[in-house]
Amino acid sequence: MRTSMIALTAAVLSGVVVAQVQPQPLLPEQASWFSPPAVPALKAAWLVGSEQAAGPYLLRVRLAAGGRFPPHTHPDTRYTTVLSGTLYVGFGERVDETAVVAVPTGALYEAPAGVPHWVWARDGDVEYQESGVAPTATRLLR
Repeated sequence: MRTSMIALTAAVLSGVVVAQVQPQPLLPEQASWFSPPAVPALKAAWLVGSEQAAGPYLLRVRLAAGGRFPPHTHPDTRYTTVLSGTLYVGFGERVDETAVVAVPTGALYEAPAGVPHWVWARDGDVEYQESGVAPTATRLLR
């Protein structure tokens, strides 16, 4: 405690001013949501970054009950965190409903760069967030 007080006093006496930073919430409701024409059950919004801008990104995704995003790949590794619902994930170039993994609320999975995978909101609506490092893209395998 005494060391902290000495450091604070030294900072004040030396004229160093510590600025207080206020957090700025990123509200998904204020984001620009879009739906790919091939997947009307999906809505997504870039919360941080974008596909083209180099650097980290966060993509929020809502997949309606029963909706699927078909087999696809990304050039970067993506980490997906399920925020609500259970997301079913399959790896491979074809949809195989018997070879899916359930990813429940709070869990995450990794989709390595270039590895084909697909997702399914089998049991109900699912909201999840993807993160990685751009530039990125989504390439459908159909």
